[in-house]
Amino acid sequence: MSENKGEQYESAISKMKPKSEWQETIYLAEACKELFLTSSDIPELLQEDFYMAGIAELKDGYHVEHQDEKIHTLLFTLEGSGILTTADRVELIRPYTLLLLPANMPFRFEINPSENNWKMVWLLPLITDKWENLMSLGQKILPYHQCKKIWSLANLIHDEINGKSTFRRLLVSELSLMLSGIESKSTRSVSRVHTLFNNIEGRLHLPWTVKDMAAQCFISEEQLNRITKQLYAMSPRSRLIHLRMEKAADLLNYREWTISMIALRLGYKDPYNFTHRFKKHFGCSPTRYRKKISAASER
Repeated sequence: MSENKGEQYESAISKMKPKSEWQETIYLAEACKELFLTSSDIPELLQEDFYMAGIAELKDGYHVEHQDEKIHTLLFTLEGSGILTTADRVELIRPYTLLLLPANMPFRFEINPSENNWKMVWLLPLITDKWENLMSLGQKILPYHQCKKIWSLANLIHDEINGKSTFRRLLVSELSLMLSGIESKSTRSVSRVHTLFNNIEGRLHLPWTVKDMAAQCFISEEQLNRITKQLYAMSPRSRLIHLRMEKAADLLNYREWTISMIALRLGYKDPYNFTHRFKKHFGCSPTRYRKKISAASER
């Protein structure tokens, strides 16, 4: 991606804000092309817990907004880009990514006006146990390098609408298997990161680094950063600091613990560094925070 195009993308997103009010709306410009794969034409979709699917080549304007969608949504972007808006963020939907949109959560996605081109496949999985683990990841954009294969499979399925049911069943089954692979891989990584921070919470005195954390999860630092933001809406380092500061606030209730003792217990060899970090997190020094606790308890 060129630097100029990257700047255009950032410019488009910087003008947008998370939404608090939603409506049910869909818009496709005349230049948009969309092919549908429905369960009435392809009953094999229902056998694999899919409600519907679509193959989209979009330009000149496109958006979908749902307030309370009763079914899951998956988007596989092959070319161009879109923009996702949720209740807490606005994010670029890049090529070779998978967008997860669980049911019963409001969202809006639309073509990126800075590029005005979006080639993608959308799938609507049914709300069944089969997709529970995958959709439990929440509204996420995940790297996914098999978008071209998803596109090819979707087109082959469409070509077989009036063809052999055995061939359609094979194609839909392959599509389902690909998604099952995403589920197992993503779920394992997310589970390891969740376990990591549970472990860190009981060992805050250790000199944790992002490199150490990633190694314990058997993933890259980039993956750790992405998954931690998915789980906690912050970076691994910020999550570590957050855990330390929350524990510090708790320990300040115990007056027999000096500030220096608390700092060492939480991995800060320099009490001044600890005080600086605490003040940045809570807006006051540990000493001042402790006085507030005491004053509140005397009332």
